[in-house]
Amino acid sequence: MSKIYVGNLPFTADENAVRALFSQHGTVDSVALINDRDTGRPRGFGFVEMPKTDAARAIQSLNGHQMDGRALKVNEAQEKTGGSRGGGGGGGGGGRW
Repeated sequence: MSKIYVGNLPFTADENAVRALFSQHGTVDSVALINDRDTGRPRGFGFVEMPKTDAARAIQSLNGHQMDGRALKVNEAQEKTGGSRGGGGGGGGGGRW
């Protein structure tokens, strides 16, 4: 299974519309659109999970695809590294004493 990042989504897009678009290129296992945790409004991106070969085909076909006048950014999702938002890093030491 591959996780695909879908960015620059129109704020009117819902999970059904994204599922319908991606299912033209293979089996869609799941769709998750991300909402702002404070306002509940769509953030304009989400994730789609598909089998690897279907995902590769969908990425190839849909990156740059126009959806309601917006060019989608579609690529393989990158694993989140580090803990909290904004990255940064602990450790290092030195300097304090």
